[in-house]
Amino acid sequence: MYTYQVRLDHLHAHESVASCKHARIAVDADPQGRDDAFNPAELLLAALGTCMLKNIERVAPMLKFALRGVHIALHGERQDVPPRMQRITYLVVVDTDESGQRLDLLHRNLQQFGTVYNTLAAATTIEGRIERGPLPKRAELDR
Repeated sequence: MYTYQVRLDHLHAHESVASCKHARIAVDADPQGRDDAFNPAELLLAALGTCMLKNIERVAPMLKFALRGVHIALHGERQDVPPRMQRITYLVVVDTDESGQRLDLLHRNLQQFGTVYNTLAAATTIEGRIERGPLPKRAELDR
């Protein structure tokens, strides 16, 4: 069985951090919000996206799946009462020459073997697709 530990510290009125191992992430726990930190919903989406990326890194060599890069875009819809993430949609763009059938195989692996994916899928609707295509340029991502 794997276990995980994360520590969160409220440093002062407008600054909080999450830490694990040798990493730190600024988190938005400020009631006024912060543009320079992930809020809890964004962290949840980032965890799902990271889970998907990690699975791609893990299964691509096993499947002998050749790729040049991956881009994942996620969108979460929150309901107010009770507050919860009602729906998550995603798009995975893979820069590859692999066939559509092989892309579908990679997608099934992302859905079947992700710890965070499976945990969230048990609690909310997750829908998404995988496509072959060029990755967005860095300038496009910053918009």
